[in-house]
Amino acid sequence: MAAATETSRSAALVTLGCVRNEVDSEELAGRLAQAGWRLAADPAAADVVVVNTCGFVEQAKKDSVDALLEAAGLKDDGASRTRAVVAVGCLAERYGTQLADALPEADAVLGFDSYAGLSDHLAAVLRGERPASHTPADRRRLLPVAPAERQAGRAVAGDLPDGVAPASGPRVVRRRLDGRPWAPLKLATGCDRRCSFCAIPAFRGAFVSRRPAEVLDEARWLAGQGVREVYLVSENSTSYGKDLGDVRLLEALLPELAAVEGLERVRVSYLQPAEVRPGLLDAMTSVPGVVPYFDLSFQHSSPTVLRRMRRFGGTQEFLGLLDDVRRRAPEAGVRSNVIVGFPGESEEDLAELERFLVAARLDVVGVFGYSDEEGTEAAGLDGKLDEAEIAARVDHVSRLVEELTAQRAEERVGSLVEVLVEEVEDGEPVGRAAHQGPDVDGVTRLTGPVPVGDLVTARVVGSEGVDLLAEPGAGA
Repeated sequence: MAAATETSRSAALVTLGCVRNEVDSEELAGRLAQAGWRLAADPAAADVVVVNTCGFVEQAKKDSVDALLEAAGLKDDGASRTRAVVAVGCLAERYGTQLADALPEADAVLGFDSYAGLSDHLAAVLRGERPASHTPADRRRLLPVAPAERQAGRAVAGDLPDGVAPASGPRVVRRRLDGRPWAPLKLATGCDRRCSFCAIPAFRGAFVSRRPAEVLDEARWLAGQGVREVYLVSENSTSYGKDLGDVRLLEALLPELAAVEGLERVRVSYLQPAEVRPGLLDAMTSVPGVVPYFDLSFQHSSPTVLRRMRRFGGTQEFLGLLDDVRRRAPEAGVRSNVIVGFPGESEEDLAELERFLVAARLDVVGVFGYSDEEGTEAAGLDGKLDEAEIAARVDHVSRLVEELTAQRAEERVGSLVEVLVEEVEDGEPVGRAAHQGPDVDGVTRLTGPVPVGDLVTARVVGSEGVDLLAEPGAGA
């Protein structure tokens, strides 16, 4: 196959992991588009495939490696245009040279600091060169410890081509990679918390907020691209603004975002329970256009386990927070994740978690079994449970959660919901109500024809698991 010329070269992005990674991929796409690359939706139609990996837990790592190997297989497919595969993202940042040595099928393993020069790196790979693999380091050390000192030296982006927007810091651009009527919008990067089980701060770095003007500018651009709902993402949204001198900045920003012309809904993700303030609760439950949706990172409810996790709270405090939410917005959506089998977790601790889950009436709960993560404090804790016991506890709690969340969905039968239609499956409109976050919180299926992108009021007439069935206009 003839080599790609400067004007014809193409790249495809494959994204794994969380919605924060989706933003990163669109930022990379923006950089490449700005540099003249053609973006291909099909990896087999691209000269180089960029795999944006996830490095959070073992299954995510395995999925990322599998995706890299699958992309590398295209190089030997005579029907494919693909000549190179490049690994970026969290797995590449976290393991760098180690990943490159273990996976020679990848033509380059690039860390976050390579993103600004990604076009040059990809061009070098297509010339047969092999850029130096990323050398991992603790990214928390790259910025001052004091949050107020982290905003110095930020430059402003220059003019951008059509279809590309400022994003995620002034030196980053973005291009949408899909036509969904919702889009993630990054509030900040990094995390200052030191949860004993989590390695994310070490490879994502310290917490840095985007300035409100940048967030608003990007929200306006997204609305101009047909987006009806923005999903605010970060590693810890409740910390937004602390490095800008105002920890209450999020509740001030929400009304401005909701007022952006063309946007119908604003949704906030990843809230730390210990940092949720009354003012934020008020903004999230009273500002028109801001959906009362609470993605609360509980992780457990036993105070003993939480302290070993280096987290705060417990069953009593968490139920009190939920009471505060529902007193303001009785139909609010609440989702969370929990970890079972954490080192030292006793049967009494597990029973305490179950008591909380029964009382909490959560809409969605992700249940994860504990596993050691390299470089974390928890990896060195005593009281480890064996894998079979952890698996048994995951199965037990998962079955309980499945029953409880199905009951919670059934409680919504007869209520009115506003549904953003995202797609049509076999002639049936499918979308999400206000209490349903993207991808992982279930969907609402509508009984009548509604175009994609419309926000409609419907009455819930049935449920299946966490999914709802609703009839548009029925009694609305």
